[in-house]
Amino acid sequence: MFNKRIILFITLAIYTMTVFAQKTDRKLENLLLEQVKDFQGDIGIYVYHSKKNTSVAINADTIYPTASIVKVPILVGVFNKINQGELKLSDSYRYDAKRAYGGSGLMQFYKDSAQTDLSTMVSLMLTYSDNVTSIWCQELSGGGATINQLMDELGLPNTKVNSRTQGREEIWKKYGWGQTTPREIVELMRLIREGKALNPRLSDKMYRYLKNQFYNGRSLSQIPAHIATASKTGSVDDARGEVVVVHAPSGDYMFSVLTKNNKDQSWTDTNEAEELTRKISHLLWDYFEPKQRFKAYEPVL
Repeated sequence: MFNKRIILFITLAIYTMTVFAQKTDRKLENLLLEQVKDFQGDIGIYVYHSKKNTSVAINADTIYPTASIVKVPILVGVFNKINQGELKLSDSYRYDAKRAYGGSGLMQFYKDSAQTDLSTMVSLMLTYSDNVTSIWCQELSGGGATINQLMDELGLPNTKVNSRTQGREEIWKKYGWGQTTPREIVELMRLIREGKALNPRLSDKMYRYLKNQFYNGRSLSQIPAHIATASKTGSVDDARGEVVVVHAPSGDYMFSVLTKNNKDQSWTDTNEAEELTRKISHLLWDYFEPKQRFKAYEPVL
């Protein structure tokens, strides 16, 4: 316990120094504030440009529902068990039809007793936002409490798994499966990107999973297709969110757009929060890459 407290203290100290060392990009901040001023809901944004060491924080320390973005902390939880020698990506599992769960994903359509492995489960969890494999991976990682302790050790005290986590039943009613802040979820992606989540080898593998996204119609649609990205979306009726890392020519930039209490709760491509997220992503690309402005194509239906 003593060693974990020391690690947490050091992690938080480094995180705090990093945040305070960043310079606020006031021009970009004003552009973003103008973009979101009429949004009918609550919105938080955090943008960080690694090479310039600049950032913009708009309600960036406010807690928002993660929806499926919680699968990023679950990913780290699984790899923590791999780091401890308790799991392997090659481990084999047998699917039980009793695990079927609604919402997004493919495993709910597996035949009963079908064989799978942990690597496939992690890939489905992130690429297709598969709910069955996500719940399964949460169990394999030791459960929500174990993941939450790990988030604390990484200096992310507001990033938590609520669902199926003892003692968090009331907060689950408020935020759903998970919660985070715009700043913290970007910081978690940055730790993975920079090889600082667990260790460089495991961070590298986690990042490779995060680069393969089936749901690419929001922020990613506003970035040239040849540009490498890593991301995760999340959606429930009254909250939509996304976190993205962009490997742009000018240097990596990372951003999150999280919303809650949304008036528009439709499940269409014209949902207000989703359209606003696309506009923000477009604005960021053109801002950081003024010599390579991109005009997104009309969506292919």
